[in-house]
Amino acid sequence: MTSSPDPTPNLTSGRLLARNTIWNLLGLLLPLVVGLVAAPALLRGMGVERVGLLSMAWVIIGYFSLFDLGIGRALTKVVADRLGTREEKSIPPLVWTSLLLMVLLGVFAGLTTWAIGPWLVHRMLKIPEALQTEALHGFYLLATSIPMVTATSGLRGILEAQQRFRVLSFIRIPMSTFSFAGPLLVLPFSHDLVSVIGVLVAGRLIACVAHLWACFHAMPALRQGFALRLSLVHPLLVLGSWMTVSNLVSPIIVYLDRFLIGAVLSVSVGAAYTLPFDMVTRLTIIPGAMAGVLFPAFALSLVKDPDRTALLLRRGVKYLFLIIFPVILAIIVFAPEALRLWLGGTLAASSGGVLRWLAAGVFVNSLAQLPFSLVQSAGRPDIAAKVQLLEFLPYLLAVFLLVKARGIEGAAIAWTVRVTIDAALMFFFACRHLPRRPFFLVKLGASVAAAFVVFYAATLPSSMMLKAGVLMVVTLVFAVAFWFLGFTLEERTFVLRRQRVVDAKAPTLTGTS
Repeated sequence: MTSSPDPTPNLTSGRLLARNTIWNLLGLLLPLVVGLVAAPALLRGMGVERVGLLSMAWVIIGYFSLFDLGIGRALTKVVADRLGTREEKSIPPLVWTSLLLMVLLGVFAGLTTWAIGPWLVHRMLKIPEALQTEALHGFYLLATSIPMVTATSGLRGILEAQQRFRVLSFIRIPMSTFSFAGPLLVLPFSHDLVSVIGVLVAGRLIACVAHLWACFHAMPALRQGFALRLSLVHPLLVLGSWMTVSNLVSPIIVYLDRFLIGAVLSVSVGAAYTLPFDMVTRLTIIPGAMAGVLFPAFALSLVKDPDRTALLLRRGVKYLFLIIFPVILAIIVFAPEALRLWLGGTLAASSGGVLRWLAAGVFVNSLAQLPFSLVQSAGRPDIAAKVQLLEFLPYLLAVFLLVKARGIEGAAIAWTVRVTIDAALMFFFACRHLPRRPFFLVKLGASVAAAFVVFYAATLPSSMMLKAGVLMVVTLVFAVAFWFLGFTLEERTFVLRRQRVVDAKAPTLTGTS
């Protein structure tokens, strides 16, 4: 009797992970582009107040969707584990138990949102009296969508564990587009907030059904019977609860500096910090796309081939460094000029240093997303949550003192120092789950230190001509150094071979047409 093929090489192969990273990135970026295009039309059609209410409602619902207690993420890890140990028969009961639990948690979150809706509308939020009835009914509608949101999170986790990111992108892109196009289709008939939200809730239902159909297609065993195992509930809750703690604490830490700037300085000054922060942190979509793909690959390879895990981490960090460093360098070199074009002279004068500090922080924070995913995939989400809880008070004090001493630039310095320490800790804990302490971490530490020296030197030139020259020279030196010191012989050979294939396929300028 022949054994079934080992799924590990297929689900952790470099080409598959690279393709899935691109698909994941497209699924994240294209909806943003659609949102930018649709936003002005929504503002004109619905008015500023209704659009503000809609965005506020999504934020509140998004926060309450954390009531899935991280089970969706935990499900990805556990399904990947079972695939790695070739226990596919145990996956259907695991999936159905998790989905039922997530739906029940979603119902509880929906009922909670329904109950506090009147308080939110009439007391907490400053909503014009003419819109309060619309807003309340809109909140009620959104509350009904929370069980669908939590269930979709679990279904997405199943597909991620199987590296079905192309399918996920095929669902995410049209459904995210519908989130903006749907309200636009309603506007010719009604500007009422309830009608718009009703269309969005219908979209969420369609998305949930699409994810369920994709899961049935990817894993036919799920169609064979509904099975529950109560013994699985406790491990899932333990694993997911720590992920939830991290998801709850992380946004508080992210927005903490903004509240302190408003309290110590003023709300108007905060705009000179918030706008550069929101702009440069958009870059984290790139490492986020890669980390999302590597999370199930880490979980699967850890139980089957930890050496493969170390290789995936090393290559992921290396390629991320290659992509992010030139972008961050360009931002740091031209930060004052870019802000002057975007925001005008007044805000740019006070935000140039802020953007440079934040860009350096984004650089190291991007690298840290991969060991963060590895730690979670190893079944230790408590580590990241405990680190965040421990750093909360010191970070609060650091932001307060630095804002008083150096204004909004002090807040940027505090944020960059925090994420740098956080990155060092994530790499340290990630390596504890690998069979050998990878030497590449020493190399990485030296490379990051060298990058920070280069970032500082890049702030010294004053003329545009000199800045452009520095950027070109440093980028060229970086490319040459990375080619010989960063890439292995195998990787250089692969790149050269691919280049020959491209050259061979390219049309020549001579010859018959």
